[in-house]
Amino acid sequence: MADQITNYQCPACGGPLHFDSETQKLKCDYCGSTFTVAEITEQYQDKIDIAAEQPTLNEEAAEVLQWTEEEKKHLRAYSCPSCGAQLICDEHTAATSCPYCGNPTVVPAQFSGALKPDYVIPFKLNKQQAVEKLSSYYKGKPLLPSAFSNNNHIQEIKGVYVPFWLYDGEADARLTFHGTRIHTQTRGDDIITITEHYQLVRNGTVEFNKVPADASSKMPDELMDAIEPFNYNEMVPFNISYLPGYLADKYDVSSEEDARRVDVRMKNTAIQKISQTVTGYSSVTPEQQHVHILPEKVHYAFLPVWMLSAKWNGNNYLFAMNGQTGKFVGDLPVDNKKFALYFILITAALVLVIGFLTWQFI
Repeated sequence: MADQITNYQCPACGGPLHFDSETQKLKCDYCGSTFTVAEITEQYQDKIDIAAEQPTLNEEAAEVLQWTEEEKKHLRAYSCPSCGAQLICDEHTAATSCPYCGNPTVVPAQFSGALKPDYVIPFKLNKQQAVEKLSSYYKGKPLLPSAFSNNNHIQEIKGVYVPFWLYDGEADARLTFHGTRIHTQTRGDDIITITEHYQLVRNGTVEFNKVPADASSKMPDELMDAIEPFNYNEMVPFNISYLPGYLADKYDVSSEEDARRVDVRMKNTAIQKISQTVTGYSSVTPEQQHVHILPEKVHYAFLPVWMLSAKWNGNNYLFAMNGQTGKFVGDLPVDNKKFALYFILITAALVLVIGFLTWQFI
């Protein structure tokens, strides 16, 4: 069923459109014409509305492909409106591209009703900038194998609108500490040390606005957490027309599931913030920490992420770049020979320092 998905085609020449991060408009891959999001949305709104009402599972296609009942739960087959090729996607795919004609495709039914995100942050950085960031990321890494940084080992680069839950809430905290203040007095030839002990209590409320947690099981949580923060001032109401040219999946981790790790994050942040108010003591030891999280509103948003993967010596390395701010994170291989050399040099330096200090005090 071709009406299940939508291709965005240039009104001027019929070529495929993609959202251009530089102009913040939809741009034609063929003639270079650009159009605002509002212009394309208006032109395609009827098709979007029709497609949004279509079921994502095409029973006829599933029968032809002889899918099992288990495969029907997780796979979807769509017909490309541009070339008629069959697209096989998983159940969460919301935006992709046809592997045959290259046309960006969107599945509006994945955004119907409660599935529609509240917000989106459009991509600001393009693929080339992601590649340049990776090259910069290599610099200053002395243990990185030279062959890895000198040669292009990138296997795949893809721009992904990652689904996120954004949580508003408050943390009511009551913390107790044991504090000391130490004074010294000189009485004649004697130096007297006086230690004062205090029971410290802090009560406070910390407000949180749009604490993010990725809602995709495909994305490593540690990478998504590491590329924060996003600038929410550039967040706009969600519109499907921002998606052409990028990949997107609807959420497959519920807001209730993500709330558990967000609660931990809020709790730790509240403890840190309130603990910073305890000053002027020689030592402070936490005793009791009672934090109650009061959840408020949860927002659903698509945030821009460039995912890059590289292969080296049979191992895969994954990198992520914030598609708005350019913050870059990821793991890098280690040259074992360089590591051994650095270890020997550092050990030798420590031995020399210890030997010199020992000789000084003999």
